[in-house]
Amino acid sequence: MANMKQIAELAGVSLGTVSHVLNGTVNVREPLRKRVLDAIQATGYQPSQLARGLRKDKTNILAMIIPDILNPFFPGVVRGAEDVAFANGYRLVLCNTDNDHEKEVSHLRALQSYLPSGLIVIPSDFSELAAETDSFRKAGTAVVCIDRLPRNWEGDSVTINNAEGSFNATSYLIDLGHRHLAAITGPLHLTNSQDRLKGFKRALRRAGLDAGPGYLQETTFDRTGGYSKAKILLRMVPRPTAIMACNDMIALGALMAIREEGLRCPEDISIVGFDGLDLTEMTTPQLTSVYQSPYQLGAAAAQLALDRVAEKTSPVRRILLKTELKIRESVAPPPKSGSWASRANGKKAAELVSRG
Repeated sequence: MANMKQIAELAGVSLGTVSHVLNGTVNVREPLRKRVLDAIQATGYQPSQLARGLRKDKTNILAMIIPDILNPFFPGVVRGAEDVAFANGYRLVLCNTDNDHEKEVSHLRALQSYLPSGLIVIPSDFSELAAETDSFRKAGTAVVCIDRLPRNWEGDSVTINNAEGSFNATSYLIDLGHRHLAAITGPLHLTNSQDRLKGFKRALRRAGLDAGPGYLQETTFDRTGGYSKAKILLRMVPRPTAIMACNDMIALGALMAIREEGLRCPEDISIVGFDGLDLTEMTTPQLTSVYQSPYQLGAAAAQLALDRVAEKTSPVRRILLKTELKIRESVAPPPKSGSWASRANGKKAAELVSRG
């Protein structure tokens, strides 16, 4: 790789002139500037971002930490952030925590050596992000928390109006006639799970309803959790006629459980997800879901970080993005009393006959 000294020799100028052209620190006469640029192009020279960062105390890097790259929601978030970063001359460095707090701390410590201009974080479970990013903020790094907020967070953030989205979805089920509604939430120490449950409960209260005993189930944000908790709900008496799943992966797991119990969605039981992932249009039935834009979430976070880099003393900003209920095939009015119970009992009877 060419270096600045070789560029200077090829262009026939001083090392200082090359530095001024690269960094824009001093106006260089056009003939000299052109010779330097021609030499850079001829050699394919790429300036060291780390060296620049050491001189300026920051690199043109935005760092991003996410909890689970395998979750189909997060790639869209990353893409939104990367597009905004790239358009503004920044590069995005990505770290995955697997929702492991110790891994999150390890990434944070390692990223300090990158001297990032901005840090975008979706906190892991049990994250203490407010304290753990204090050294970044003191060093002048813009820190933005997105999707879910850690304890005592007082900095910039971009989140979804989770409570409103869940309220609208639950109200839609109630308007269709459902009175026995259950919810499968994500981990309730996470703020997005808390807010989605709040919206669910608010809709029930407005209709003069209450969730039955055991109708609120907490699990992880994945299909396995949705499957296991739906199995519990489907064996309750009375069974719920509708389930509000607090993300789409939970909803997909619940759909698997519904089929295994010999029931049909939505004829026997309705289900609503949350996220509006593209894959929910490929399921049978297509999943009704509260849509939030992962791309918009990531793009807004990156832009907020860059705004903070430019205006370090501006007031704290907390951006709240809207949701939209996408009505598809997984929701219908509740079945007539006893119709789906008899179908499930018929399946059990058939199993007994086949065993006997």
